[in-house]
Amino acid sequence: MLEKGIKNTQERVVTEDVTAAKVGSGLLPVYATPSMIALMENTCAQSVAPYLEEGKGTVGGAINIKHVAATPVGMKVRCESELTEVKGRKLVFSVNVYDEKGLIGTGTHMRAVIDNKAFMSQFE
Repeated sequence: MLEKGIKNTQERVVTEDVTAAKVGSGLLPVYATPSMIALMENTCAQSVAPYLEEGKGTVGGAINIKHVAATPVGMKVRCESELTEVKGRKLVFSVNVYDEKGLIGTGTHMRAVIDNKAFMSQFE
């Protein structure tokens, strides 16, 4: 059952593949904002996956974040999420990302619970 308070943590090491220079969001070899956002979304999605009914999933609907510090290649980043609101199919999360020096990203993320088969049928 989906209830407020569900938490998750994921860690990654910043590699060349997730830098701004590599993903095209900038020119420098530092952790890219799009890569941080992907980690945030994945951490939130994975946190609730075990609580969903068979055949259900979640999709991202909105994200409001600040990327407040740069992280170099080789440094570890840690994302922490907490489900703060459940309104029907709408899930709202608080999410923070830290590197070895401190906070690098913070914000909120909204996901919606969907029926996977019905959702994918729109592309057939």
